[in-house]
Amino acid sequence: MTPLLPAVRQRPAVGVAMVLCSATLFAVNGTASKLILRAGVDPPRLTTLRATGACLGLLLLSAMVPPGGRRLRVTRRELPLLFGYGIAGFFLVPMLYFVGIGRLPVGISLLFEFTAPMFIALWIRFGRRQPVRPRLWVGLAASLAGLAGVAEIWHTSGWSGRALPGRAAGAHLDPLGVAAALAAAVLLALYYVLGAHGVTRRDPLSLTSWAFGVAAVAGSLVRPWWSFPYHVFVTSSGGVPVWLLALYLVCGGSIAPFLLSAAALRHLPPTSVGIIAMVEPVVASAVAWTVLGERLAPVQLAGGALVLFGVALAETARTVGPAGASPASTPAGEPAGEHTAEQEVPCIPT
Repeated sequence: MTPLLPAVRQRPAVGVAMVLCSATLFAVNGTASKLILRAGVDPPRLTTLRATGACLGLLLLSAMVPPGGRRLRVTRRELPLLFGYGIAGFFLVPMLYFVGIGRLPVGISLLFEFTAPMFIALWIRFGRRQPVRPRLWVGLAASLAGLAGVAEIWHTSGWSGRALPGRAAGAHLDPLGVAAALAAAVLLALYYVLGAHGVTRRDPLSLTSWAFGVAAVAGSLVRPWWSFPYHVFVTSSGGVPVWLLALYLVCGGSIAPFLLSAAALRHLPPTSVGIIAMVEPVVASAVAWTVLGERLAPVQLAGGALVLFGVALAETARTVGPAGASPASTPAGEPAGEHTAEQEVPCIPT
């Protein structure tokens, strides 16, 4: 068992910068991933590529950072948690996200996925029967209304086709893409729950390394490496070499943002990290608009803002402990008052 990292001096400004940088890297990753999909790599293979590359990079980093390879030791009791965490959060969530962005505008797919905190708050209220603040219900209503605006559900006749490049997408939302994005949100909630247990037993680096490793093995079984279309690496998509997009997917879109998010928790409360990270769908939409021509209608933009507002209310509706309590100031394995463990894994693995 590897303990959490020792407490360090908290610098809120540094934490905010880390979260913003992480969210931006994740946001750009949406467009990079969509370009790779357009080059001919399907979602399972893209997930496997990402997980394998990230796992190798994190294993190398683990070996270089004290206590080295010892942090990767695992007990038999930990295996079910690591397996579930890796499959749910690092294989199924990204794969469903890739399915979503392949059929929906990047920003819209992310908005659906960002409703995961709603499922967490509802689980805390009804599954664990813990109290929540009344604003949870306001946040839930706001998010549902926002999603209705994003989907433009009054255009029911348009739900049979895909979003068209260069046009507002609401009336052309693909039902399979919406289903994939919502399924990713549910599994993302499970990722939060499992990850909350994991971070009480392992440091974030070893936990993430194992999770990516499990995802890499699962992906290799679903899509064996010998069937991978390696020829795409010498092609271009959107004017960018695919090998360069793949390199960004692994380093800039996976390893770097995960480490930044984990490091930010040393300086900011988890709820703050989660709320600041909501800039991701905003930046993702802007990048996709610029690079992919995915323009959204004004009502969809307003709906997206309403979704994020509702999620922010849900993030702050859960019962928390004494002021100032955070993972950085709480010893490993000791609860911080009524602080909910699900808040300790705010990083969305997409």
